[in-house]
Amino acid sequence: MDVPYDLTSYVRVLKMATTPTSEEFLQVSKIAGAGIILVGLIGFIIGTIMLFLTSGGGI
Repeated sequence: MDVPYDLTSYVRVLKMATTPTSEEFLQVSKIAGAGIILVGLIGFIIGTIMLFLTSGGGI
């Protein structure tokens, strides 16, 4: 592993990076939030199905 080469490539990437505008940040936040809600909803549905399958359908 060539450490000096790795460090220069990291510095180059950081120099190219820019701060997102507020519009870009809001768009990314909405997409990430929608993904989190979707994963939670899928987990809730699977959990509910498993609850009814393991308990025989009763609460």
